[in-house]
Formats: sequence, structure tokens, C-alpha cells
Amino acid sequence: MTTIEIGMTSTGKAVSLPLAKTNRHGLISGSTGTGKTVSLQRMMEEFSRAGVPTFAADIKGDLSGIAARGDDASPLAERARSLGRQFAADRFPVAFWDLFGNSGLPIHTSVQEMGSQLLGRMLGLNDVQSGTLAIAFKKSDDEKSWLLTLDDLRWTLYSMLEDREDTCRQYGNITSSSIAAIQRQLLALEANGGAHLFGEPAFNILDFIRTEDGKGVVNLLHADRLIENPKLYATFLLWLLTELFRVLPEAGDLPKPKLVFFFDEAHLLFKDAPRPLIDQIERLVRLVRSKGVGVFFVTQSPADVPDTVLAQLGSRIQHALRVFTPKDQRMVRAAAQAFRENRGVDVKKEITQVAVGEALISVLDVDGVPSKVEKVAIIPPSAQVGPISQMERETLMGATTLRQRYGSTLPKAEAIHSFSNRMRRQRGIPERPFTGGWKEGDYRAYLPDLAGAKPAPVRRSTWAGLLGWTAFTAGAAMVIGLMVG
Repeated sequence: MTTIEIGMTSTGKAVSLPLAKTNRHGLISGSTGTGKTVSLQRMMEEFSRAGVPTFAADIKGDLSGIAARGDDASPLAERARSLGRQFAADRFPVAFWDLFGNSGLPIHTSVQEMGSQLLGRMLGLNDVQSGTLAIAFKKSDDEKSWLLTLDDLRWTLYSMLEDREDTCRQYGNITSSSIAAIQRQLLALEANGGAHLFGEPAFNILDFIRTEDGKGVVNLLHADRLIENPKLYATFLLWLLTELFRVLPEAGDLPKPKLVFFFDEAHLLFKDAPRPLIDQIERLVRLVRSKGVGVFFVTQSPADVPDTVLAQLGSRIQHALRVFTPKDQRMVRAAAQAFRENRGVDVKKEITQVAVGEALISVLDVDGVPSKVEKVAIIPPSAQVGPISQMERETLMGATTLRQRYGSTLPKAEAIHSFSNRMRRQRGIPERPFTGGWKEGDYRAYLPDLAGAKPAPVRRSTWAGLLGWTAFTAGAAMVIGLMVG
């Protein structure tokens, strides 16, 4: 299998994307309800058949149906046959993930490994506050008191404020107002469940790259709750993509990618993003190709993605766009001009009229040249379209081999030790053996020996002694006077 079949034209021509070109990235766009999710599921199924693992955020739960076999008598099966395709019901291996650990395996990292730039984006900090946060990371690294949880960061910020003079002298100026602002944002992040991201055991990004029985594993992030905090959602997915770039070795052009990463609701990644972050995303998208990773942005409009990032995308699947305002009309013209011209397709007209399940598609050919735009009907998925039941999800979660690694949380003392040794390994510092956690009664070794201690001598001030002697003398004189009298 060397291609990913996406759809069929009205003349019966199959439109396919060469596997070797899927690391040139792509875009799936269209208004709500036009069929983006079905297109996404179709592509994930095709990648899985080719032995390529994929990742996507399952915001509505619909993609979980890829783990269940489709129905030969369903309307989708009839649609496939109407397109001249045989429908073979199938299911695919799925790994469920959940930041909160409820509907999938939890994903943990440390504050230190997240980095100040991504965490600053997650917290919504300005430049001055981001600088203060960077100092906290540098200080913790210098002191080998690395940051595992948000509480660790909070105490580091507190110590910076307590020793403000020394911190300013060594690292640069910090202000109490910046630290207070970061502390407030940490509270807001915790209120939205962000603290669940930080802990042990640490997530290994290579666990996304697995196959079962020759099929690529589909990694689905349960994101119905995560999407309620858009910055947390976008930054978390960006961190995953950054980890792929950091961990994977250079691979060049491969016959097929190691992993395909679908970034759903991609507009959240770029909304209100500062210029340096957009530059970082552009570099990441450009360079992660050489690691054997393909990235597809999924959003409602091509205008949601900056031009510098759009320029890196080789394949485009454009579902219908709804036009209600002059701004929408300009967006349609811009989207139409982005396709390679095909005299048989009036893109500007079709882009607002294609039916649900249809799309305008342009892909890279084997020579890396964008194909002429075609109007196609998307081939229906062969797995179930729509969510699986909670019982089915729990059964699949319990059967995965990854449950032994991520299914339980380490005790606090063991987690701190594991994290500290991981930081030491990364920096070439000898590891420390685990001597056990805090046990009941250990506190007694730190209590002072009050029973055996001698009472300290009572010291009285000079004035107190003079006043006491004066009072004694006056009292004695009074007694003598009375006796004489």
C-alpha cells in the first residue's frame, strides 16, 4: 500500500495521497457539519491499514467509533457501493488517552520539561511575566531543585520573592507584581484541571508510535473537558508535537511516515499567539518533516492558519465554506486562489456549494508537485461512524499493554525520586539510590530533646536588677522605721 485513497471524482477517478509525501503536511478545513470528521476518520483508517500510527484529539467522542467494526447494511456502506467501491467492514487498534485519566490513560510530564515558553503561553503571561518565569526555571536548574509539579513552581516563586535582592543580583530584576500575577494564573490553571498534566510516571512520546497486527495504532486524546480551556488544549498539543521533534532522530524522506499528527481545532493554536510563538510553530512544522512526522491541521477556515504556516502545507482538503459577510467572501476568494487551477472545476463557485461528504482536494503527486484541484466524494470509513459505548471504551482500556505503565500514579516520594533521577540522567549527573519515602514516626528524629535539656539560666537586665534592689531597700527601711517607732 503506497497511497492513501481519499475520494472519488464524478468520473470514477480515485484521488489518492502518496504515502511518501504525507510528511509534507496538509490542511482539512470546512464549516461546521460539512464532513471534516468523516474525512479525518477515513484518512486515519487508511494510514492504519498502511501500518502508520496516527494521533488526533477526539473532542466530541465521534472518532472513538474507529475501534468498532462498521455495519455492512448501513447508509455509509450503500454510499461506498454507489461510488463503485466495495465496502468491507473493519475495525482498527486504538489507544485512548485522557489528560485527566478518566476516559483514557493519563499523560504526565513535569513543569521543568514543559519549559518556560510553553508554560508561559498556557498561563497567558506577558513579556515581563514570562521573563520572571524563565528566571524561576533557570534558578531551579542551577540549584538542582527541578520543578515537577505546579506546587514546586509556586514555592520557587515564593523563595525568589523572599530572596529578591540576591535573585535580582544573580539573574536580573524581578518584581512582586509579576510573581503575584504568575501565582494567580497558576490558581486559574489548577481550577481548569491543568495540574493533572504534571506528575509521574512520565509519558514517553514513543508510545504513540506502535503497530498491532500490521496496523498502525490510532491514538485518540479524549478532549471534551480539555477543550473548555483553549490555551491548555492548544499548548498541550503543541508540547506533544515538540516532544516528537525533540525525541525522534533525523530520518529524511521515508517511504511512509513514522506518525501522522492531526491537530484538530487548529485555530486555537494561533489565536492571540505572539509573533515569537508563531515563528516557533512555523519552524517546528518545517523541521519535523525530516523526523518522519506528518502534520495535518483541521479547522473551519484556511484563514485560521497564518500564511507562513500555510506555505508549509502540501495537501488540502476543502469542505464547504458558508458565506454570510464580506469578510467571508474575501476568505472564499483567497481559499480558491490557493488551489492549482483546473479548468473543469470552478473552485470559487463550488467551494460554497459542495455537499456534505464532498470536498475540493489537491494533493502532492509522487514528484512533489501539487495536483490540479478536483471535486470528490469522500469514500466512507469502514469502521463505525460515531462514538462507542462507555463499556466498550473501558474494555479496550483494560486490555491495552500500556495500562501497566500508565495505569497507576506513583507514591509521592517515589515520584519525586524518579523525576529527580531522570533530570540527573539528562544532565549527565550520577543518579541517587532510592532510600524509601517518609515513614510514620520519622519526624521524631527532628524534634529537640526537651526532657534532657538543662533549663537555661534566667538573665535579667541591669535596669530590672536595679529596680528590684531599690524596692528591696525601700521595703527594709520601712520595716526598720516601724520597729524603731
